[in-house]
Amino acid sequence: AAAVWRRMKLGLRLHQATLVFALRSFTRLHSAEAFPIAPRTAATAISTTVRTNSNMQSTDEKHILNRITPDEVSLEIKDPVDPTALQQAKAIMEELMDGDYVGASQLMAVAKRLGDIPDDGTSYTVSKEECRAAFDGLTDVERSALVNIHGRVKAFAEAQRRSVSDIEVDIPGGKAGHTVSPCSAAGCYAPGGRYPLPSSVIMTAVTARAAGCETVVLASPRPAKITMAAAHIADVDTFLCVGGAQAIGAMAYGIAPTDGVEIPRCDVICGPGNKWVTAAKSIVNGKCGIDMLAGPSEVLVICDDTANPKVVAADLIAQAEHDVVARAILLSTSDEVIEQVDMAVKLQIAALPEPNKSTALQALKQSFAVKCDTIEHCVRISDDIAPEHLEIQTENAMQVGKDCKNYGGLFVGEHAAEVLGDYGAGPNHTLPTGGTGRYTGGLSVFNFLRIRTWMRVDDKAASQGMVNDSIVMARLEGLEGHARAAECRSTQGSKE
Repeated sequence: AAAVWRRMKLGLRLHQATLVFALRSFTRLHSAEAFPIAPRTAATAISTTVRTNSNMQSTDEKHILNRITPDEVSLEIKDPVDPTALQQAKAIMEELMDGDYVGASQLMAVAKRLGDIPDDGTSYTVSKEECRAAFDGLTDVERSALVNIHGRVKAFAEAQRRSVSDIEVDIPGGKAGHTVSPCSAAGCYAPGGRYPLPSSVIMTAVTARAAGCETVVLASPRPAKITMAAAHIADVDTFLCVGGAQAIGAMAYGIAPTDGVEIPRCDVICGPGNKWVTAAKSIVNGKCGIDMLAGPSEVLVICDDTANPKVVAADLIAQAEHDVVARAILLSTSDEVIEQVDMAVKLQIAALPEPNKSTALQALKQSFAVKCDTIEHCVRISDDIAPEHLEIQTENAMQVGKDCKNYGGLFVGEHAAEVLGDYGAGPNHTLPTGGTGRYTGGLSVFNFLRIRTWMRVDDKAASQGMVNDSIVMARLEGLEGHARAAECRSTQGSKE
């Protein structure tokens, strides 16, 4: 009953936390000289918010995590696409187009104006030679880590690909089946904002290649050397050094070979980005496929009195440093553990360098901790939220994890840190956020695969039961043309 009541209140609250979030978004939008790229996130359609009232203890000198009761956890339906960013993305798209393609000169002009390319820049791509040089320029330790991460992500993606195959079954008088085949060209986006994210290059490009895509295009603005090195090991065909809506437009509509460096029209575009990337992906969806719409990242930790507070605190901070709108949520059956985690967060966050410290502190203002009566209660709240990352640090953690139904990625036990998923344990780190884990999963080879069905009839006589059923159903639906097309295959002859 409590869950039903919470869902009845969806979207009906205008509370302080939401207003603060909106004000921050407005301020960032109108103070930015260019379009910044946000850190790795994934689809947001529903955001978890906290209802402020006289009983709620907000972040203060005593507590760094907001304390709320289970009944104060609410969900608010929100559009994943920022309306202002959508209008700006549409304007950029219109400016880019030259007939059916993006014009090379138009892309250069927009990219320079928005700070993707220096004013004296002469190319919107990074060459394979530059990427190879960046890889060779890494230290042995850096190169080894990149190679290892690439290998684990590749192995997992290839195992996913092997999990689905062509099939063939008998039908009356013949055979039917499906084939599994990759799309031709994949467009991959890697953010280039606060921190370089070579891990997003690996997660997107390696997955597309494992699916069997013939061409892999990468876009990332102002790429760092490590991003270029990741592009090399991921075997990217073309590297666009532009970002935002202009990058999505270039990958969706392509650049003609007669107009500069050719960019093929990508069949699927994937990867996280800021609100302009999200808006642009919503615009091109249908022209090509997309993985998901991007939004703030989040982690939810379920723990009991067996958890290590220092480890839990470290994981909450790791998520909070992603972005000022990231969210870290703690659900526990122990008041003592919540207090110990809070103290550990204070100590650990004080030791962070800038800008990580300020970013995490801001994110923690919309993060919270909830004391639950039982682990089952924790699971019910978690399922309502459907977090991007769900950590289980309890007794019998694997069973608790199996009891959870809605999440993007599951991390079981104290040693399965969410950051290990970020950096290439194997599964993809591009995951659904904001409640969308209720109906979808993270980026995988399946985003790049097409399952196409076929049928054939070899024995006309043996197919007659199927033919007669089709004639009957067509007339029940009032589709006489369908019925007569089936009758053409009937051994009883066509209807005159």
